[in-house]
Amino acid sequence: QVQLVESEGGLVQSGGSLRPSCAGSGTFVSLMDRGWFRQGPGKQRELVASVTRDLSPRYLDSVKGRFTISRDNVKNMVFLQMNSLDPDNTAVYYCYASVALGGGYHYTAWGQGTQVTVSS
Repeated sequence: QVQLVESEGGLVQSGGSLRPSCAGSGTFVSLMDRGWFRQGPGKQRELVASVTRDLSPRYLDSVKGRFTISRDNVKNMVFLQMNSLDPDNTAVYYCYASVALGGGYHYTAWGQGTQVTVSS
């Protein structure tokens, strides 16, 4: 099993920055795609950013130019640098990892979620 543990989120004013992280541990062959989903109040969960193992990123259109995803494959960490935050970014952020177990087996692991609140 893989455990994903996210850092604490936070409360920040509009225009501010946060950098949540997500640490992976457990038994696996490799953590493939990694990324972050979020779910805001009354909204559906959406993919914010993802990054492949060879460091190719993808972003939700509304965060392009403001958010940067990065990962450390040695430490099994993933980070989300969030700049120029606005109240629409208020949500619970969940990290995920596509876990390769070997023999063609894989599954998606999830973190517990971390609250990000942006005040106006």
